[in-house]
Amino acid sequence: MSTEAKVASHYTHGSLETTILSALSASGKDIEHLNIADLAGIDEFHLGRHEATVQFARDLDLTEGMRLVDIGSGLGGPARYFASNHGCIVHGIDLTDEFVNVANALTKRCDMSSEVHFQQASALALPFGDASFDRATLIHVGMNIENKAAVFAEIRRVLRPGGLFGLYEVMKMRDSALLYPMPWAMTSETSFVEPPEVYRRLLNEAGFTVDFEEDRSALALRLAQEMRASAASGTQQMLSLGALMGASAAERVANVTMSVQNGLLAPVEMIAVAG
Repeated sequence: MSTEAKVASHYTHGSLETTILSALSASGKDIEHLNIADLAGIDEFHLGRHEATVQFARDLDLTEGMRLVDIGSGLGGPARYFASNHGCIVHGIDLTDEFVNVANALTKRCDMSSEVHFQQASALALPFGDASFDRATLIHVGMNIENKAAVFAEIRRVLRPGGLFGLYEVMKMRDSALLYPMPWAMTSETSFVEPPEVYRRLLNEAGFTVDFEEDRSALALRLAQEMRASAASGTQQMLSLGALMGASAAERVANVTMSVQNGLLAPVEMIAVAG
């Protein structure tokens, strides 16, 4: 089995749409007419969650009518936010068929199918023409991709000159072994975490100039603390990331949170300009 097939298998749930709709219905939502706030508990599978997405969008200087490609789009939370709050036309791609199918189904229930669309594809071979996008995003995806140089070359190809590529990635801040399972991998076999300097070098080699960089660890840790407090008080939402990660969710979240706390890992945002 290829690495990409293993990654897609890792994220495949099997009955994800039914699980999400059942939880939404039980919490009183009209599942035929959803909005992006209804999906907040599950559709942003990254450290910092929605707050990180909002800041990321600001840093990307998104404006109405821009064409944006979201690589590794998951269930589509960031893509729908970019479209609904900034007026972008968004194309998302993901390796996992189930994620793509559920993302499109949820987008239809949010009445956003004319602005946002998802398809199954590899980041190593983007199914788009040269210079066809104004912006590109990669949110907590690089940890599953060994050949980042090839991905960055593909992203540079589909971006127009002067376009912005935004990464929000978990990066390794010091040399020490990771504790698995992690949210993105159960073992090291499909985990390819790299330090910021590797990202900078590969971006430069692909024709990008890094214009902005920020460590979002403080945001991620604050949100993790708030989520623990919510769970302890019994006020946690019915729809949560546990629906994606299953029985190992608590251990996987604890491992990545501890790694951020001790400075081994950090969620780092970079904005790079296509030359």
